[in-house]
Amino acid sequence: MQEFDIIVLGTGLKECVLSGLMSQSGKKVLHIDKNPYYGGESASISPLEELYKRFKVPGPAKFMDRGKEWNIDLIPKFFLAGGHLVKILVHTEVTRYLDFKVVEGSYAYKAGKVHKVPATEEDAQASDLMGMFDKRRFRKLLLFALNFDERSPRTYQDVDPKKTTTRDLFCRFDLGLDVMEFTGHAIALHTSDSYLDQPCVETVRRIRLYSESLSRHNTSPYLYPVYGLGELPQGFTRLSAEYGGTFLSNRAVDEIVMDNGKVKAVKSEGKLFHCKQLICDPSYVPNRVRRVGRVIRVICLLNHPVKNTHEASSCQIIIPQAQLNRKSDIYISVVSYAHNVASDGMYIATVSTTTETSQPEKEVQPGLDLLEPIMQKFVSVSNLLVPYEDGRESQIFVSRSYDATNHFETECEDIVDLYHRITGAELCFGGSQRHNSDDD
Repeated sequence: MQEFDIIVLGTGLKECVLSGLMSQSGKKVLHIDKNPYYGGESASISPLEELYKRFKVPGPAKFMDRGKEWNIDLIPKFFLAGGHLVKILVHTEVTRYLDFKVVEGSYAYKAGKVHKVPATEEDAQASDLMGMFDKRRFRKLLLFALNFDERSPRTYQDVDPKKTTTRDLFCRFDLGLDVMEFTGHAIALHTSDSYLDQPCVETVRRIRLYSESLSRHNTSPYLYPVYGLGELPQGFTRLSAEYGGTFLSNRAVDEIVMDNGKVKAVKSEGKLFHCKQLICDPSYVPNRVRRVGRVIRVICLLNHPVKNTHEASSCQIIIPQAQLNRKSDIYISVVSYAHNVASDGMYIATVSTTTETSQPEKEVQPGLDLLEPIMQKFVSVSNLLVPYEDGRESQIFVSRSYDATNHFETECEDIVDLYHRITGAELCFGGSQRHNSDDD
């Protein structure tokens, strides 16, 4: 019988990040996964034939000889250059195991067309998303957000960030509805309009984060790993192993053993592994999660760049909910051969949204229309699951399912929240943990 501080079930990105962080902080960690591959529900699939098999689609005769050149993310997401995930990667030095490319463009949909998202003064001047007077007002809002410092009230410009709502802030700058829409959804990355009636401090933070991320790379604020997202969980698993973490893959989990309402052990293939805490994704504890919605994702193979994106080899497109009289935005991510995830000249675009009707494919049709002609589609609809409780009592900490967004900001909020509940401490990003790194 073996004793561990923490057992982690599943190799989704969140579980692997937490496994690496816990091992690095000196905890004795055992990582078990029922699958023979990394990534769980957010895995990258290779070769291409595996994707056709997984979705029970006949093919792909045309690409059989080059199937190994493909790495297709089941849940593709980009990350902001100044966001939480990059901070975690730098802090843990998992960047040593990965290469990144800047995503070439960030776009918003308005009145049936795709437009570049402006996030700098120069962009605002050239943007066809707004008229001349709106451009001046939007530039003023950008400057306000970039100069805003929560610790320095003189940067508030008579706005109380904890009392003034975002709606009032936008009115203060006299922004039109169109500008409010792309600012809230394509720059601040809010997933619903409820933010408008909440204190503006969070929206100002998000606008600033987007602008600062963009200033690092100019073409867009987003990064994406070469060879796809499957590299991320592998990187954090290597980190965990480096600090003494044990990893068992392709192994069934028989039972989670409880004692007086608290986790005591995990039984796997007849063996008992004792632990004080358990971290897992929803698939391991179906009785501890509830459904809060459904997400549709349509993976599309293309042999051309998406129209009106300046021939970009990668980009993000957001269709704000109000454009289609919906409650949820539609997200499109595009990657390609430029990231070593597809054969030469080929593109992978994924359209996703939170479903609102019993005909999810119809809901994403406006996004699919932007990608035509499409060579092949792979459609999945999955449940959005969240834990019933915060885990402090049972010491079982369950991550949330991956949402419909095509960026990692909401997933990082879950990682930071889980870390706080597990350790009682805030996840801080000081310098790197490694003092004598020879991989500068």
